[in-house]
Amino acid sequence: MPRQLCAISAAVGLLITASVASVGAVEPSQSATPVLIPVAEDGVQQASITLDSYSYSPNHLIVEAGKPVELTLTSVTTVIPHNFIIKDLAGTLSVEQDVSAGKTVTIKFTPAQPGTFPIYCDKRLWPLPSHRDKGMEGTLEVR
Repeated sequence: MPRQLCAISAAVGLLITASVASVGAVEPSQSATPVLIPVAEDGVQQASITLDSYSYSPNHLIVEAGKPVELTLTSVTTVIPHNFIIKDLAGTLSVEQDVSAGKTVTIKFTPAQPGTFPIYCDKRLWPLPSHRDKGMEGTLEVR
C-alpha cells in the first residue's frame, strides 16, 4: 500500500506541475500600437508602464534621441517580480531595473543614438521558460 500511495502522489505532483507549466505558457495579448512619448516643457520625455503577468503596457514606445527619458514602472502583480531591460549590443544604451511585485520604480536614461531596441524581462523560475519567452517583451524606438 505505501508503494501505491507514493506512485499516486508522484502522479498527482506531475499533473500539477504540467498544469502550472501549461497555464504559464499562455501568451498575453499585447497592444502593438506604438505610443509616442511627448517631450515636456522641461525637456524630459515621461511615460508610465504597467508590468503585469508577462506583459508591458504599453509595449512599444517612441522617443527622441538625445533627450532624457523618465519611465515610471509599476508592477501590478502580487507575487511575481519582474525587471525592465533595454540592451543595445553596440553598448550605446543599457538599462536594467528590477521591479518587485506591487512596487513602483522610476528610471531615467538618455538614448544617444536612433534605433530600435528590444525591451524585455529575463526573470524565470527554473525550469520554466523566462518571462520574455512567455511574451514579456516590447520595443523602444528612438528617432
